[in-house]
Amino acid sequence: MDYPIWDLGMGGGLLMALVAIPHVIVSHFAIGGGLLIAVTETLSVKRGDPELRELAKRSSLMLILVSTVFGAISGVGIWVVAGLVAPGTISALIHTYVWGWAIEWVFFVLEIVAALVYYTTWDKISKGAHLLVGWLYFIGAYLSLVIINGIITYMLTPGRWLETRAFWDGFFNPTYWPSLVLRTGICIMMAVAFMVFMGLRSAPAARDRIMRYLGWWMVAGVLVSYAGYRWWEAMLPDAAYDLFRGAGPLLESLASTRHFLLWSLTAALVLALLILVAVPKLARPATAVVLALAAFSFFGGYERLREGIRKPFLIHSYMFSNGLRVAEIPDVNASGVLARSGWAGWAAAEDPASVGRQVFRAQCASCHTIDGYQGIRQALPTVAEFRAVAAGDGGAVYRAECAACHGDVSADEMREMLPTAEEVDADREMIAELNAGMIYGTLLELAEMGEVYEGADHSRMIDTSEFAHPYMPPFVGNEDEMEALAAYLASLVDDRPEQLAMKGGQ
Repeated sequence: MDYPIWDLGMGGGLLMALVAIPHVIVSHFAIGGGLLIAVTETLSVKRGDPELRELAKRSSLMLILVSTVFGAISGVGIWVVAGLVAPGTISALIHTYVWGWAIEWVFFVLEIVAALVYYTTWDKISKGAHLLVGWLYFIGAYLSLVIINGIITYMLTPGRWLETRAFWDGFFNPTYWPSLVLRTGICIMMAVAFMVFMGLRSAPAARDRIMRYLGWWMVAGVLVSYAGYRWWEAMLPDAAYDLFRGAGPLLESLASTRHFLLWSLTAALVLALLILVAVPKLARPATAVVLALAAFSFFGGYERLREGIRKPFLIHSYMFSNGLRVAEIPDVNASGVLARSGWAGWAAAEDPASVGRQVFRAQCASCHTIDGYQGIRQALPTVAEFRAVAAGDGGAVYRAECAACHGDVSADEMREMLPTAEEVDADREMIAELNAGMIYGTLLELAEMGEVYEGADHSRMIDTSEFAHPYMPPFVGNEDEMEALAAYLASLVDDRPEQLAMKGGQ
């Protein structure tokens, strides 16, 4: 909230996902690949197995190309995008975990140097020395995960850090160990997903054996991932758990994501057992791609779920998704959000008519675009949709546009409260005012949430499950800013009667 918003038509969150998910897939392959390659070469030395050695050698080239090139570039991309999308959060993470990041960089340098030495010294140094380099690579890579995992999980479950502000209390938070187990399993899955393509190039006589070898690694990765995932779910706070579990999850999209990731994990297990273990002759480039996609889908689904259940926070119970810190709510309410966010206040002063737009940018634009990802215009009921509900033929519209906020009112009861369809046609301005009033009422609910946050125990994780809008930050600011935001949002509504956007289906 203290920093200017980076306006993106597609939305900062979507861009972050597009950059981050490929990076984490590759970075986890870099870790799991280090383990699997080191184990494979060790076995080849002990058994005198040239095919295992060739598998390790071919895979080391892929490791260099994928992890140290694409992984390093996309890692920089994450920092750039995150710094622009959520600068307040990045600042907080650096101030809180600066020594953690410094330690991780030490391990990262070890990882990169060892990877380059490992690949360039095949057949040039003794087997024992080469194995040592390979294991040093894996140790450096895995210890990078050990450090980063503490920072990532802290953002979801800061635990006692909220009370003590102690480094280790945030680092070893409630989901640290289950997440480390889960990510260890994912590392193995990613390694196999990439190395299968190198295994396909094995000599025909050894190919089935190599496929089975990789298949059992994939099975182990799936089982470890599943155990870690279920443990991770069990350690989540109720407020996060309720967003995607139970008879009535608060965010259906996250519930669907959970189903998707579990089915993807199941598919990865079945495919590994079928095409790698049971009938390795089925292993072909096409089936290897399908197996990799199943593994990637599980990992991508988990990352989306993990990010989604942090709502409405970026650092749970400490900083909201718009950069507002929980402890700042009373000060911002007293001074106004435009006074607090100097950049937004300056823009509003230059163009008084844009006050509502600047309040939107300061409070809402970190999650919502106007017409892109999570577009706010599509979330607002149009005049045509009001008319459809009033006429009694908008059941689908009512479920899509009204039921989320009016769960205690049926479509028939709502129709009795609204003007008739003829009155809507005759006085569209009345509907625009009604829409603005509804938006203002929602903002009042969000402002009341701010009062609850203000009075909450800030030394404990806040349970948001009882809030009217548990996945949204509260509204902060003064009365004038609330009215300006309501007027601005109402102005976005498409008032053309022919534009009936049946968002809930026909």
